[in-house]
Amino acid sequence: MTGLKDRVARLRRAYAPHEHRPLDGYLVGMGTYATVTGALAGLVKVTGRPVPERVAVQDVVLVSIATHKLSRLLAKDAITSPIRAPFTRYDHPIGSGEVMEQVRDEGSNTRHAIGELLSCPFCLAVWVATGMTAGLVLAPRLTRLVATALTAVAASDFLQMGYAVAQQAAEGDHDEHTD
Repeated sequence: MTGLKDRVARLRRAYAPHEHRPLDGYLVGMGTYATVTGALAGLVKVTGRPVPERVAVQDVVLVSIATHKLSRLLAKDAITSPIRAPFTRYDHPIGSGEVMEQVRDEGSNTRHAIGELLSCPFCLAVWVATGMTAGLVLAPRLTRLVATALTAVAASDFLQMGYAVAQQAAEGDHDEHTD
């Protein structure tokens, strides 16, 4: 095991000599993802659930939007910051109930890699989509119900933002007419 750690340390120094890149933490994350994915595949096999030959377009759209919303909710929403707090440090608000956080540099490389994963909606999307896709096989009705709620929230977010933009534009027009 020490030989592997030495090789990873040398590789890290050669890969990014002037920047901290927690390659061994990333390896732990990749191994965890592979283990979770393998466990889900094993669960599908053990339960005898049929794997669809094709996924319906409406399921792809539903899961895509739900994945977007759940990934942002987990990675950026102020209310979910307690999940990220052991791995990140609050920086500043970024609007619409979201916060910007910085990955904690102290601690292990695994902790750093988890902080990067938990604060990045793009990174989390792979995990969320995997879970949602497995859900379509293992518990399709419940998964579609949860995905529908998340999709409705995502649509509401866009409507809220559109409303705010329209309101600002209307206030701007009002100011121009009163000058």
